[in-house]
Amino acid sequence: MRTMSLLLILVAITPSWAQVQKPIFQSVGAAKDVKLTLNPTDPFWDAARPVYLQVDIKGQPEMDYRSEVRSRWTKDAIYFLFSCPYKHLSVKPNPDASKETYELWNWNVAEVFLGSDFKDIKRYKEFEVSPQNEWIDLDVDLHKPRHEEGWVWNSNFQHLAGVDSERHIWYAAMKIPFAALDTPSPQAGTRFRINLFRTEGSRDRTVEVLWQPTMSETFHVPDKFGLLKLVAK
Repeated sequence: MRTMSLLLILVAITPSWAQVQKPIFQSVGAAKDVKLTLNPTDPFWDAARPVYLQVDIKGQPEMDYRSEVRSRWTKDAIYFLFSCPYKHLSVKPNPDASKETYELWNWNVAEVFLGSDFKDIKRYKEFEVSPQNEWIDLDVDLHKPRHEEGWVWNSNFQHLAGVDSERHIWYAAMKIPFAALDTPSPQAGTRFRINLFRTEGSRDRTVEVLWQPTMSETFHVPDKFGLLKLVAK
């Protein structure tokens, strides 16, 4: 009984995910939706407050691949722009950006994991775009043994990608409808759970660069996510 009582006390005093202080990525509001662009100096993106992917899964610095991510939001959608320095791109032969590419994660991609459910943190959405503008979106449910089955879900998100071979930077932009995030009426102050990732190099020499380290061999560690907060300006 004493052991059981101690366990109950520990459960009672252990903070929930939402109570733990988390790093915050601010998405800055915009008056209207825009066509996706890949130029970080475009006025739409320039007003954003970037965060940086600059550590590996264990939290060790990966400054050679320090990648910038910017975010804006409107009443209907949230936008992301990745700027990814690279040395060696590993991309799928014969890309087809007209349809979803299953197992796109086996190649170089930029990824957003975004969740609106703060009670069941094992549920969230995943969005990937490659340097060749291939894409995949998933409704992730980690309660299932094969969460990748969520790729049959369709968010109707828009995407754009391109490679600047002279500067050795590739870019990926996303426009994700709030309806796909089960958030039909967003407003300043609305929060989401989020983590951001990108990969570099070949399959046998992959470098993984993260915003928040997962301390695991997988990106799918929702208790390590940070927060994304919608702000007015």
